[in-house]
Amino acid sequence: MTSEHPFAQYVRILGKGKTGSRSLNYDEARQAMSMILRGDVQDVQLGAFLMLLRVKEESVDELAGFVQAVRDAIAVPNLPIDLDWASYAGKRRQQPWYLLAALTLARAGIRIVMHGASGHTEGRIYSEQILQALGHAPCLTWQDTEAALAQTNFAFVPLRTFCPPLQHIIDLKSLFGLRSPVNTLTRLINPLGAPCSLQSIFHPAYADNHQAAAQLLGQQHAAVFKGEAGEAERRPEADLRLHLIQDGKSLIEEWPRMVSGRQEKLEQLPFEELQSVWSGQRTDSYGELAVTGTIAIVLRLMGKATSHESAQTLAESLWQRRHD
Repeated sequence: MTSEHPFAQYVRILGKGKTGSRSLNYDEARQAMSMILRGDVQDVQLGAFLMLLRVKEESVDELAGFVQAVRDAIAVPNLPIDLDWASYAGKRRQQPWYLLAALTLARAGIRIVMHGASGHTEGRIYSEQILQALGHAPCLTWQDTEAALAQTNFAFVPLRTFCPPLQHIIDLKSLFGLRSPVNTLTRLINPLGAPCSLQSIFHPAYADNHQAAAQLLGQQHAAVFKGEAGEAERRPEADLRLHLIQDGKSLIEEWPRMVSGRQEKLEQLPFEELQSVWSGQRTDSYGELAVTGTIAIVLRLMGKATSHESAQTLAESLWQRRHD
């Protein structure tokens, strides 16, 4: 008789029918993800595990356990940074204005590490390719990251460079036809342990879980919100429900929309238009609201403003002085 594979227990927990199945607890999730990252799981098991989680939707304990397993597995240097910025969704309707927000904050002296994955969803543009066009090459080693931070206060680190197994799972989307829970947990990794973490979600219902998982992982300062297309970008035409963690305590703030009406989807996203707004050669009323609104969220997260009004005022000032 063939003995049961050690990973089979985790598939069974999730897939034992409507009455017999349950979510993994924190320790089980941590152990299961550790096995996945070590390559101790068969492909058929991995597919079943991920899709069972996708149908069920991951719990707070599962998210936290998965993230802790990733942190256990990756070797990172002690690099002082201020803000961890997750970027995994890509854009398809609007320009990636959040990148201009991040670069403005970096020029204001905030040390930012952005991490992400690209190419997993057809028809989207991703941070890595746009940043490279803006003069910020991806950091393929931690030495590259340290050098980029020293030069510009900003570094983009692709997921494939610090956790290739997670990149592999994200790339399986073309086989599954669905995103997996890895697309969710990557936003919480904060590989360098920044004191402040910025995360965006696409589905509003995920915000509570992200906030609670970050808190369970010991994150003292975090912001989670529904961003444009799932990226950490303020949507000016929508009310903002901002999930914050301040000094380890969770709270929710409601910010009013910045403009009435709805922005039309752009058929194309030419880089030249984004570049010309960044350089000041042209203006874009929607884009600049998205940029300053995103900056305001970060300023509020980092305690540099006590309200959305004061955060917005300071954000507009930083944007105007970005080339000083």
